[in-house]
Amino acid sequence: MATISTGRVVGKWHGAWLQVEGRWTWYRRHWVSTLYSTGLQPVLFLAAMGLGFGSQVQPGAATGGLSYLQYIAPALLAAGAAQQAVGESSYPVLSGFKWQKEYLAVTATPVSPGQVVGGHLIWSALRLTLAGAIYALVALFFGAWTGPGVLLVILAGTVTGLACATPMTALAAHTFDEGQRFGLIFRFVLIPMTLFSGTFFPISQLPGAIRWLAWLSPLWHGTQLARGVSIGGVGAGAMLGHLAVLAVLFAAGWALAHRAFYRRLVV
Repeated sequence: MATISTGRVVGKWHGAWLQVEGRWTWYRRHWVSTLYSTGLQPVLFLAAMGLGFGSQVQPGAATGGLSYLQYIAPALLAAGAAQQAVGESSYPVLSGFKWQKEYLAVTATPVSPGQVVGGHLIWSALRLTLAGAIYALVALFFGAWTGPGVLLVILAGTVTGLACATPMTALAAHTFDEGQRFGLIFRFVLIPMTLFSGTFFPISQLPGAIRWLAWLSPLWHGTQLARGVSIGGVGAGAMLGHLAVLAVLFAAGWALAHRAFYRRLVV
């Protein structure tokens, strides 16, 4: 008697979207627990720095003649996206390998490790876009935006977050201990990057000997991109350059993560 297979081959995009569907099922039941990271954290920064500290900063050349609130609003969206992306691509990814082991379960089905990576990044992009939209909406009531460029700022934040997410995902896939390195990255990379990548003041104010560190930061490129599409002051060529750097970081991180997932999940 012939055996007839009832299984179906999972297409590349279909497998990734199945991952997204699983994330969405969890998210719609637990979205309240993510409110702080989904938009509210950068809003608190905006209120503290833009309205509190910013009330003592007069518009001038450094802020492009804008209020300090309007100057830092797009940068804080980019910074919040970077922080969220790094956070969601560290311990949660390691958990998929080590603790909950959901990646091992998923790849026991026709879903491939590459589709797992793709699903994670698609879900990250959706979450980053949602967080950016929430932040932009709340910041609107603060008077933070000067024009319709805010819609492009949301996309700039998503691109910045993804450029940070893929290298962190690759690192998490290469982590076999309890993830102590993540704490070091949060403390000695992410926080300094937020403070000294042009978020709160132009990097021209940094000493020349260390200014090059800001140029290496994906957040500086994201901040410049976000400011360029919202308040201007950044040339078209420079904006394309910033976008290209973020795209290269994303592609390189994706390639490393893709390879690491296959090495760890295919036995």
